[in-house]
Amino acid sequence: MSNTLRVRWIIAPVKAPEPWLPCSRCGGPRAFQCSRKFRVNANGRRLDAWLIYRCSGCNNTWNRPIVERRNRHDLDPCFLQALETNDPELADRFAHDVVDLETKAGRLEQFVESAVKKRLVSPLTLGCSTVEIICDVTLPSALRIDRLLAGQLGLSRNRIEALAAHGRLAVAPGGQRALQRAIRDGVAIALDLSKEADAAAIVTAAAGLSEVPSDRHQLSAIATDADCPWRPIGK
Repeated sequence: MSNTLRVRWIIAPVKAPEPWLPCSRCGGPRAFQCSRKFRVNANGRRLDAWLIYRCSGCNNTWNRPIVERRNRHDLDPCFLQALETNDPELADRFAHDVVDLETKAGRLEQFVESAVKKRLVSPLTLGCSTVEIICDVTLPSALRIDRLLAGQLGLSRNRIEALAAHGRLAVAPGGQRALQRAIRDGVAIALDLSKEADAAAIVTAAAGLSEVPSDRHQLSAIATDADCPWRPIGK
């Protein structure tokens, strides 16, 4: 049997970025938080839509433009329905669109807090010494790869850097300072733990298990493609 564990980590940010904007009630710049609610206004065939934000200090509102003076018949019916029903997935997609937010706010506060769910792609075997991790990032995240690995594997960031320096940890796409980059969808991480005394504990953490399986009976109870609970990181 293979001594490689293949696992998929599904990573979701917990909190959306917050633009800092002048608040007329507070008398200065304040962080505005996404309400996950849309405001839609139709004037004849023309339609406008905004994503509503609220001031963290006084609850004053800022309407972030999403659709401006568009003919409603030019819009995808599913998109229009999502706007009109306050679809939370659509709201989250816009709320995490950092590129667009940066054009509308002089300052944007981003958060690293994320939740991670682990799904086995291959069976976990006794004596497993290598790990391959594929990252599914549902929305843009500010969480760095080294911080993700340290938190989820129970290792220090110095240990993570040492593994990389000795060629026992690889990130793809790679390049300089790959570990310091924010995690992105499709990132692949490979770990060679053949020389690590605590390899079993690291493999267990990568798989999302609470304890190291001690025999084949315990392993047989772990289903491939099974979901492990969401685990927070970055607080």
